[in-house]
Amino acid sequence: MTTTTENRPTTSNQMQELMINTIRTLSIDAVQKANSGHPGAPLGMAPMAYTLFTRFLRYNPRNSDWPNRDRFVLSAGHASMVLYSLLYLTGYDLSLDDLKSFRQWESKTPGHPEYRMTPGVEVSTGPLGQGFANGVGMAIAEAYLGQLFNRPGFDLVDHYIYGFVSDGDLQEGVASEAASLAGHLQLGKLIYLYDSNKVQLSGPADVTFTENVSERFRAYGWHVNEVQDGNDVEAIARAIKEAQDVADKPSLIPVATVIGYGSPHKAGTFQAHGEPLGTDEVAETKKSLGWPTDEPFFIPDGVLDEFRRAVPRGQQLEEQWTQKFDRWRAEYPNEAQTWDRARTWQVPDGWDAELPSWEPDPAGVATREAGGKAMNAIAKNVPTFMGGDADLAPSTKNNLIGFGDFEPGNYGGRNIHFGVREHAMGSIVNGIMANGLLRAFGATFFTFSDYQRPAVRMACIMDVPTIFLYTHDSVLLGEDGPTHQPVEHLMSLRVMPHLIVLRPSDANETVDAWRWVMTHWEHPVALVLSRQKTPVLDRSAARGDLSRGAYVLQEAEGGKPDIILMGTGTEVALCVQAREQLAYQRVHARVVSFPSWELFEKQPEEYRDSVLPPSVTARLSVEAGATFAWCTWVGDKGASVGIDHFGASAPAKVIAEHMGLTGDNVARQALTLLGRK
Repeated sequence: MTTTTENRPTTSNQMQELMINTIRTLSIDAVQKANSGHPGAPLGMAPMAYTLFTRFLRYNPRNSDWPNRDRFVLSAGHASMVLYSLLYLTGYDLSLDDLKSFRQWESKTPGHPEYRMTPGVEVSTGPLGQGFANGVGMAIAEAYLGQLFNRPGFDLVDHYIYGFVSDGDLQEGVASEAASLAGHLQLGKLIYLYDSNKVQLSGPADVTFTENVSERFRAYGWHVNEVQDGNDVEAIARAIKEAQDVADKPSLIPVATVIGYGSPHKAGTFQAHGEPLGTDEVAETKKSLGWPTDEPFFIPDGVLDEFRRAVPRGQQLEEQWTQKFDRWRAEYPNEAQTWDRARTWQVPDGWDAELPSWEPDPAGVATREAGGKAMNAIAKNVPTFMGGDADLAPSTKNNLIGFGDFEPGNYGGRNIHFGVREHAMGSIVNGIMANGLLRAFGATFFTFSDYQRPAVRMACIMDVPTIFLYTHDSVLLGEDGPTHQPVEHLMSLRVMPHLIVLRPSDANETVDAWRWVMTHWEHPVALVLSRQKTPVLDRSAARGDLSRGAYVLQEAEGGKPDIILMGTGTEVALCVQAREQLAYQRVHARVVSFPSWELFEKQPEEYRDSVLPPSVTARLSVEAGATFAWCTWVGDKGASVGIDHFGASAPAKVIAEHMGLTGDNVARQALTLLGRK
């Protein structure tokens, strides 16, 4: 295991105090200049931030993407200025002017850390608890990649995941879910420092938070070592070193800090949490710290040089690793090819050679079944493909057969058992993706996407290509009833920027969905699949495929449609049935399979008009979900068949009859729209 204190120069107590107070004063100056932000946490956190970044964290400020860097997650994202100050001071591509533009338009220093926006920021951490769970995902990725790539004498993947967490983080359910799983998995490379200042936004934490946090985490299976004085750098350092030495447990280090430390009138109070100290209080705080009051953003002589020792140190660490990597590459060329593809998010040649296909079949296949077969074919050829489910694999069909379980003693397994923890699952998979070398999925029933919606949103904000796999996609799942029958979920996810929603119509289109997913890594994906069987459709006359978002599956007789029937998922088969019935009444209907609004919107206008000609205003959408927003595609003269109410407990066929999800009803609605009935 890597030790992280080697070759660190000693620093005098006087210089150490100057460096810590530089972090503090840069933070409060930036907040004051912006007239917005959170000064209290950086004032209290500064000593532990200094200790971690100067004594333990392995990073190269000149290359924030070095694969074997330690990861740092500021889960308490409101304390962003403590991180921005350190990133500037240690030599990342962040200037003093960037600190001065804190929270301003197009600044590199937004109010909360944002992935891809600021060098050195590993994940976006705004909603409390998300960063906590992301770090668990990073630790899973580190453990799996170590098993995949490390060889005797070549520990290519060997790094820690550190984080700062707060009282608020530890009250969020997502953190509790993630902590429970991390303890079970014995993720020893995960070390969190807990800023235990006992104050929250609206008052003392003990108004609502009186539990024994240390004992809770010990019960989860974590190593816990408390630090009684948040200004005691040596005690903090000892606790971190002890945590590194515990290989079979994640570690929580509660550090007793004082929010707003140094502020004469606001220290230890909620007034220091979420608003600037004020000009006078900033000056008084600086006086108490022995700091000049007449020069904002002041950095004492020698301080920047001391912090910038991180640059040659980091370059040396990366160079040592690169030399090892080059020797490993020469000795293990096949593994090196896998590494190279993983680093560039590429799939190997022939990765899709074993993807299944089906002949047209009215008896059909559930798209969850087809998806499971596709996933197993992918896993055979893509060793960086992994994921798991919320205790639902027998139903969601996502188990990667023969690839083992990720568990203590077998971190090389590719099936992650998340337990009934949907929210944490989403956030953990985001953390796996943020590592940068894996493609990961998390599976659950579609109705439970509500539980993990905050994680889906964070994936979209970060643009990490997480795969959110959802099955049991509509009221047609049947007897489990309204609580398990998603109605509004498709529309609600379509509203989310950057999310690609795919709802394939049959087994072959499900395989096409996976083919698209594995070759497109720009955005997160929600793949929505059915419990019930659906006919395998005849695609011999199709013009296009899923990659276009929508395409003509079956053309109207003569190529001149009277009406366009468009559907998603299993309801495309209803459109096909209705087309046949309408033909008996000399109505020429075009059937459009519409698996992804988002992909269709990306197509050129010429293509979109070829699928949905503006001249054909009779349009009927068919989808077993909320009809809201289908007007986008059916227009003001079209109509929708859907479900704008909650479901019921009954066999799927009974539900379909009562709720109009039949080919007969689609045909009737089409005739009504055309004024023929």
